[in-house]
Amino acid sequence: MSDNTQVAAAIRQWVDTVVVSLNLCPFAKRELDKDRVRFVVSDAISEQSLLVDIAAELNLLEKDISIATTLLIHPRVLEAFHEYNQFLNCAEGLLRQMGLDDIYQIASFHPDYQFGGTDPDDAENYTNRSPYPVLHLLREESLERALKSTEFAEQIPIRNIELMNTMGNAELSALLKACL
Repeated sequence: MSDNTQVAAAIRQWVDTVVVSLNLCPFAKRELDKDRVRFVVSDAISEQSLLVDIAAELNLLEKDISIATTLLIHPRVLEAFHEYNQFLNCAEGLLRQMGLDDIYQIASFHPDYQFGGTDPDDAENYTNRSPYPVLHLLREESLERALKSTEFAEQIPIRNIELMNTMGNAELSALLKACL
């Protein structure tokens, strides 16, 4: 199995065993079951080449409406969370430059994800921790439609934080490591 195949498999397992099984995103299972989630491993080794890959994926999403969303996995660039977090501004800038900022949004996941105002070991950070850095390219229209069809959608982040805190750092860390 190639490195990229193993990386994609780890992210797919994370989506299955963490995101879907823990119901962190109530919309994920439906799109997975319909095979509408694209898992792509970038070979980028620089921020510039990652921006090129993001643009290519956005262009593909524009052309192929059968793809609901893309998980762009980039294991060779932005491994440090601070750099990754800074890069998100560039990715958002690319959306604006391409005129797609009202059509797509980028959700961010990283092995060392840390929300502002939290400590690195706070369990709630696991709502956005993944085995490898990931940029999740989402169609705004699909997200809005899913949110409207979900009762108490505004409670999802609060429920997720409560669940992470209940499970605790050790259990969540083990779940994440098991995906590798």
